[in-house]
Amino acid sequence: MLSLPTQPDGDLHVGRPTPGDRALFNELVDGIFDRRRFTNNGDLVRELELRLCKYLGVRHCIPVCNGTTGLQLACRALKLEGEVIVPAFTFPATVHALQWQGVRPVFADVDPKTHNLDPAAVEKLITPRTTGILGVHLWGRPCQPDIFQTLARTHGLKLLFDAAHAFGAAFDGRRIGNFGRCEVFSFHATKFFHTFEGGAVATNDDELAASIRLMKNFGFKGVDEVVFLGINGKMPEICAAMGLANLQVIEALLATNRKHHDTYRRALAKFPGIRFLDFDDVERANFQYVVIEVDEERAGLSRDALMAHLHANGILARRYYYPGCHRIEPYRSLYREQMDRLPFTDGLCRRVLVLPTGSALEESDVGFVCENIAAALCKKSR
Repeated sequence: MLSLPTQPDGDLHVGRPTPGDRALFNELVDGIFDRRRFTNNGDLVRELELRLCKYLGVRHCIPVCNGTTGLQLACRALKLEGEVIVPAFTFPATVHALQWQGVRPVFADVDPKTHNLDPAAVEKLITPRTTGILGVHLWGRPCQPDIFQTLARTHGLKLLFDAAHAFGAAFDGRRIGNFGRCEVFSFHATKFFHTFEGGAVATNDDELAASIRLMKNFGFKGVDEVVFLGINGKMPEICAAMGLANLQVIEALLATNRKHHDTYRRALAKFPGIRFLDFDDVERANFQYVVIEVDEERAGLSRDALMAHLHANGILARRYYYPGCHRIEPYRSLYREQMDRLPFTDGLCRRVLVLPTGSALEESDVGFVCENIAAALCKKSR
């Protein structure tokens, strides 16, 4: 029997997967085996799509095998070409999806207060070669979709959003999923709402949805009629089962995220040099990530020193999204001229630290993390 490595039981992991409603999941899995239909748009995938559309308030929410594939399908369906403006302060998949489709990513700086793409920075980069804007709802907080929709309309650009972090979030009373031409979710296991692996493309555009449905199933229109260049982007039934099990408990998961975030904020508010993000009244964040910025001068130690202290005590904090997509391959080699024009992005890459949260953590675990942060800060301030 194959022996697999295990993680130490004492580690507190960022984004440790949530199990959802286990009883419901087991019941749904039994049904999969009874029907013996494991993939190819089965009953559970169709049910998940209906439930997602209702939850988000959208016309279409097309399940796919993962969020990266969803982004690639969206880019191809929108016929993006030339240049598309995108933040560098994001997970590499956002930018890879463009590059994979032969589109040149143009990196715009972010707002240092929100960490999201800065509309003013985007507008300065628009040229005749620009065909679109790919915004990111970073940390689950909306990326000013109203401003970007106006900007895209004014300049005749296609607008889509990477909503990998933003399931359950809302802007001005409308859930994320309703903005731009489409929005792409990730349902990876590290997300609070997940399907093991998976994702979805949400849109209110019937024509765009039809194109994505064709492309995700090899371009098949019927049983043996291929009418479009496609790939295999389908979600299997087992993943849809986990999605339905997680939808059953989603409000409890959101409440847990908010509780942990508030506990961290109260416990660490007194320490200079530790900054939490502030959320606007028109936003509804999902609080999936607990994000702090460490000001080395005021805190008395660097972000990396604090991270090392936490790691030494079994706490897996992460320095997302270090060092920025503009400083990783292939982009630092392909687009060297873009490396040194993102001062706010570079600053965040030096300061941001993401703390453990999620349903796998108890309040005592959050307290343990806070105690360790306090110990490190107090030790340096002596």
